[in-house]
Amino acid sequence: MIYHHNRFTMKADADPKDVERALDSLRTQGQEIPSVQHYVVGRDLGGEFEYGAVFAITDIDGFWEYLVHPAHLATDRVGLPIVESFVSYDTTDDEDPEIGEKIEALHARRYAEIQDVRDLVANLPSYSGAANPQQA
Repeated sequence: MIYHHNRFTMKADADPKDVERALDSLRTQGQEIPSVQHYVVGRDLGGEFEYGAVFAITDIDGFWEYLVHPAHLATDRVGLPIVESFVSYDTTDDEDPEIGEKIEALHARRYAEIQDVRDLVANLPSYSGAANPQQA
């Protein structure tokens, strides 16, 4: 399994309706993307971020399905414009010693193929994580 973690804080001037729309869009990912086995979207407790989301994804092929699924792309396009700070990372029990490189390659491929999403992430005020377009 690959557990894809997202932690984020919205811009101070983000409309509460837009924030709820973005959170609902994250929940839609969990409900609609076949490779997502479990998910949670909610408040991020005990840290510097407001919200968090974790998606448990079957395997590397499922991770690609997740990255390019229309529900995920919709969340990027709805949520990223109102995000102030964002971090993403992955945890896995996959024993493949090259799994990290494979995940990075999928992010790079996604940015190469979906330029508007690359630009949204690249223009975030604060971003760190495995999916950094500056490193792709």
